[in-house]
Amino acid sequence: MTTVRPALAAAARVAIAARTEAIFRQSGALTDGHFRLKSGRHSERYLEKFLVLQDPAATGELCAFWTARYRDADGAAMVDVVAGPTTGGIILAFETARQLRVRDIFAEEVSEPDGTSRREFRRGFRIEPGERVLLVDDILTTGGSLLAMLPAVEAAGGEIVGCHVLVDRSGGLQTLTSPTTGRVYPLNALWTLDVPTFDAGAATCPGCAERIPLRVPGSSGTDSGHA
Repeated sequence: MTTVRPALAAAARVAIAARTEAIFRQSGALTDGHFRLKSGRHSERYLEKFLVLQDPAATGELCAFWTARYRDADGAAMVDVVAGPTTGGIILAFETARQLRVRDIFAEEVSEPDGTSRREFRRGFRIEPGERVLLVDDILTTGGSLLAMLPAVEAAGGEIVGCHVLVDRSGGLQTLTSPTTGRVYPLNALWTLDVPTFDAGAATCPGCAERIPLRVPGSSGTDSGHA
């Protein structure tokens, strides 16, 4: 049976959120403009998480907020493996696992012939039946990356003990429901950022309506022009 972690006290949640926001702002990770997110939706603000994740000290501090919840009274880890999705989740899973002194793995995106995608553990990564698995990721918009990991963990017989992200910009997504088993997992974020996202098009997106050049953040660092 999946272990449900106790909720943090309200004062602790507020303090953690404030510190997470401060780290993102100090790194210059929060920018304004007209952006197309990985989900395909558009936004007037963008979080470039790698401006935070490039800093080992900042990354370590953020991951410590998670690891504090998964140690018992003697300091032993209450999880067996930490898993994250590519790409930012690799860094977060590694650092979280390092602090807990357990192993970390990551799930890669695999495209299906019908155009859909799923997450798969490759490169010899395994989850043994009954192992306690902590899922971590960076920025939550639709929850798609973590959601796609659930079937892979469940199929291996892993016990998901928590789903955590640095920043929730989903607009209120509080749980993840497995598409294969229907099990519901609580979703936890260090910082919730209320930034609206829009369907592409002048009728729905202010940036499109004003013909503001559309930026597509990613590994190339290039803009695409107007959508």
